[in-house]
Amino acid sequence: MSMIQKDFEERIEENELLNCMRCGFCLPACPTYIETKSEIHSPRGRIALMKAVRDGDIDSYEQVEESLNVCLGCRACEPACPAGVNYGHMLEEARAIFQEHNKPSLKEKTVRKTVFKQLFPNQKRMEQATSLLSFYQKSGLQKTSRKLGILKLFPKHMQQMEKALPQVSKAERSADTVFKAEGDTKATVAMFRGCLMDTMFHETNQSTIKLLNKAGCDVVVPNTQNCCGALHGHSGEKEGALDLAKKNIQAFEDVECDYIITNAGGCGAFLHDYHYLLRHDSIWSERAKEFVDKIVDFSSILIKLGFIDQHNLKVSPQYVTYQDSCHLRNVMGVYKEPRALIQAVQGGSLVEMEKADSCCGSAGIYNITQPDMSMQILDHKMKHVEKTYAQTIITSNPGCLIQMRLGIEREGKSDSMRAVHLADYLLEALVN
Repeated sequence: MSMIQKDFEERIEENELLNCMRCGFCLPACPTYIETKSEIHSPRGRIALMKAVRDGDIDSYEQVEESLNVCLGCRACEPACPAGVNYGHMLEEARAIFQEHNKPSLKEKTVRKTVFKQLFPNQKRMEQATSLLSFYQKSGLQKTSRKLGILKLFPKHMQQMEKALPQVSKAERSADTVFKAEGDTKATVAMFRGCLMDTMFHETNQSTIKLLNKAGCDVVVPNTQNCCGALHGHSGEKEGALDLAKKNIQAFEDVECDYIITNAGGCGAFLHDYHYLLRHDSIWSERAKEFVDKIVDFSSILIKLGFIDQHNLKVSPQYVTYQDSCHLRNVMGVYKEPRALIQAVQGGSLVEMEKADSCCGSAGIYNITQPDMSMQILDHKMKHVEKTYAQTIITSNPGCLIQMRLGIEREGKSDSMRAVHLADYLLEALVN
C-alpha cells in the first residue's frame, strides 16, 4: 500500500465517497465538464478517481492529480447534488494529501514558500506589495512598460490582467478600529477585512463599513486578524490554513459582537468551513463552531436591518447585471440578498445574466495556474454578459471582480462597460 493510498483511507471517509450515486445531476452544474464533456473533469468522475485511489485500484496518480487541479473548486455541484455530497471538503483533503507527498521543483518550492508562508499570512508584506503596485501604476513605470512592449514578454491573458487590476493607493492602515453607527445602534459587528480586500480593494472595505454604519451597525475591526487561509486550503497547504484559522478565531473571540461580517465570497465561505477544517481538534472544534455561527455576508445584514427601507438609492440610468460569487452562493447560500439590494437602486435596471450562478473562471489563483481553461470559461461568460446589454457588472468577490474586468478588457469594451463590487455600487447609489 502506498503512503498516498494510506492517507486517502485515513483522511477521506469511504461513506462520503459512497454517497455519490453517480446520478449525473452535477454534470450540467460543473464548468469544467461543460467545457470538456469529459467525465474525468466532472465531480462524479473526480469522486470515482478518489475512490479508486482509496481502494488501491490506481497505482499511478498523475491523471488523478491533474483532474483535481483542473477543478475550479466552485462547489456548484453541491447544491445540485440530491445526496448532499460534500465534494469541496473531499477535494481539498485530496489536494492536501498529494501536496504533502509531492517533491516539488526548486522553483515551485520557492514560489509556494513566498506566496503561502511569507506573503499572504503577513499583512504588512501585503501592504508593501500593494504599495509597490501603486508605485508602478503612478510613477510612470506602467506607461513606460506598455510603451516599450515589455509586457509582451508575458502571456496575453497576463498582459490583459495587468490592465484589469484596480488603480490602488499606497496601503495605509486606518488607526481606527471602531466605527460608530449613524443614529441608533442596532447591532455590533466585527469586520473581517481580508488580505486582498484590505490592500488592493481597501476602498471597497471602507465602502462596506460606511454602509454598515448607515444601517445602524457599530463596526469593530480586530487588528490581530489575518488572511482567511482560503488560498492555502484550495492549494493543498492545509497546515497553513489551520494555523491561520486558529489565529482568526482567537482574534474575533476577543471582540464582543453580534455578527462577523465578510464582503468577499471566497473568504466568507472558507471562514464558514472553519468548523470542518478543525473538526478533529478537541481544543479548537467548539471554538470554531461558535465563530462560524456568527459569519454573515454584508448584504445579508443590510437586508436584515432594513437598509433598503431606511435609505434612497439612485444611479444614472443604466443596465446592470450580477455575477454570483460561487462560494457566496454555493457555500453560504447567499444570492437573493445582493439582488434585492441591486433592485432597490433607482435608475439601475437589473438584467439577469444567463448562468450567472456559474463560475467566471477566477477561482482564487486558477486563472494563473490553469490559464487556458480559465480564459475559455471567461470568454463564454462574457457572451452571456453581452446578451444583457449591461454597462455595469456587479459582483461580491475580489477574484471575480478582477476576472470580470479582465473579461471586459479581452472584449475591448473598457470604454463602455465596467465591473464593480456590490458595496461600491451601493455607496455610489446612496442619496445622502
